[in-house]
Amino acid sequence: MAFYRDLVGLPELGRFNDHDGYDGVFLDLPGTGSHLEFTAGGGLAAPAPHLESLLVLYLETQQELDAIAARLAPAETTPANPYWQRTARAFADPDGYQLLLTLLESRAS
Repeated sequence: MAFYRDLVGLPELGRFNDHDGYDGVFLDLPGTGSHLEFTAGGGLAAPAPHLESLLVLYLETQQELDAIAARLAPAETTPANPYWQRTARAFADPDGYQLLLTLLESRAS
């Protein structure tokens, strides 16, 4: 959770431990009315990341994007999709999944 909470800056809303064998945490996606839930447990192994398994965060300002990117710099990577190579900055999370940061205005392109 340090990656998404501390480096990306998503506020932690809550967490649970050993709920029917699962642990989890809820992170806010500010301004969206939505949240992310990450869970582990149940005797299941995490799936292997795929090049197209992406979490895309659309940010309002270049300054916000640059601030997050600076904290994530050691994890920067290149997405497989040429569109994302042109319009986003990509970072590998600790599990190998890609987080893409792009500007809200880029959704129209």
